[in-house]
Amino acid sequence: MANAVTRHVLSKVNSLPSLPPRDYCQNGPGPRLGHDFGFNHILWVYSGRRGVHCWVCDPKARRLTNEQRSSIAEYFRVYKGNENSQKKVSLTSSALHPFLLRSYKVLEEFFEGNLLSNQSLFSTEERYEKILEMIPDESITSELRGKWQDNKKSSISKENINVDRWKHVKKILKSGKPKAQGLGKCVEEIVFSFSYPRLDMETIKPVISDICILTLHLTYLLLVLGFKHMNHLLKAPFCIHPKTGRVCVPIDPNRCEEFDPTAVPTLSKVLEEINMGGLGTDDDEWDRTSLGKSIRFFRSSFLQPLLKSCKEEIENSYNAKLQHSKTSLTW
Repeated sequence: MANAVTRHVLSKVNSLPSLPPRDYCQNGPGPRLGHDFGFNHILWVYSGRRGVHCWVCDPKARRLTNEQRSSIAEYFRVYKGNENSQKKVSLTSSALHPFLLRSYKVLEEFFEGNLLSNQSLFSTEERYEKILEMIPDESITSELRGKWQDNKKSSISKENINVDRWKHVKKILKSGKPKAQGLGKCVEEIVFSFSYPRLDMETIKPVISDICILTLHLTYLLLVLGFKHMNHLLKAPFCIHPKTGRVCVPIDPNRCEEFDPTAVPTLSKVLEEINMGGLGTDDDEWDRTSLGKSIRFFRSSFLQPLLKSCKEEIENSYNAKLQHSKTSLTW
């Protein structure tokens, strides 16, 4: 879902393509909230600019302590550096966690098929040095740097030079030679650094995570997964972004590839539509505006199932107490 925003917003700014929408919707952090943690009532809301906010409204999620919320964030955490860190991702375990392995299969294909060439990650010395900084072995980086500097006048196209240089990196790091021992994970770390969600674990900040396609210009797409602290507020659906004036509409994750943030209505447009239709007080007034589809989706796909679940929980709790009372009276 978040990659849909990436496609429409970032691709226009930086010619950056998105991850395959369906693949990422099935393997990214968002779906794992449901698959791995059992949450059912999840609502994705466009931030009104370039972000996507995620509401998790299951009763058990709302009752989580700050420590438990932090643990969930830690589960998804891979990006542990900052813009000034040479190594932004550190994969310390001998094997990737199953969740990360699933994600990596999608990210690797995207990285090699799109990011390498479209972002020209190895086309200039300034750019490939950013990647060499992630390899903690001077002998290897010197070897790669020397080879690439010798080929400066090569007739290889810019597109091919990015692919070829990435192959050089993978070949050396995966070679198994003594100087490359323990560096096999660097390949995965580089891929994750450029295409995996970065989690902001600082408790003083309300946003605990942001999904990004990190370019060399440090342009990224924010994706709020939730908050560490219960006293931090999450942007509500249908509020207005103060800078763009766009309405924060819900997004259907099953149709994420169809979402276009540039087509989201603004407050002024909605007011104009209401005024054109005349003043009204009926509940269906919004159906005649460009928000109608979003409101219907919000009600049918999120609000009604959540209301039903809450009623069932209340009824079950009441019945359990009633049964307990009857048992006590019988005794």
